[in-house]
Amino acid sequence: MRDARILRREFLVGAAALLAAPGQLSAAGGPSIHVLKDPNCGCCSAWIDILEADGFQVTTQASAGTALFREKTARHIPQDMASCHTADVEGYVVEGHVPVADIRRLLAERPDAVGLAVPGMPYGSPGMGPESSREAYDVHLILRDGSTEIFTSYAAA
Repeated sequence: MRDARILRREFLVGAAALLAAPGQLSAAGGPSIHVLKDPNCGCCSAWIDILEADGFQVTTQASAGTALFREKTARHIPQDMASCHTADVEGYVVEGHVPVADIRRLLAERPDAVGLAVPGMPYGSPGMGPESSREAYDVHLILRDGSTEIFTSYAAA
């Protein structure tokens, strides 16, 4: 039989490695996402509710006006891709009302990119009214050189 001290040491080393792993899941099983938002914004809160309902572990930070725009600039979000809130998830930026399915696809595919953006606040995007009457909008992949490409297109309902 192996020495109990060795087993305990192996367990502790393994546990430490799991905690240090990038892209780790939260204790509740979903990805952790940190959202910078205006504390008075109802649509941002509605988007967060959608994330939480889908298993994301959400933390928020109050940020508004110039401070929020500085954060967007620091995260390399092109001005024409800006929206009302900015989030960080597993090394990516998520700007605006990006659907959960697109965030999960981003995390599964792991492209070499800054992240995703839904510029503006399109009606019917997550947190912006019923999907059943949404306007058409695109989710953009923000590339590291600042250019963008369409990641997903949503037709008007």
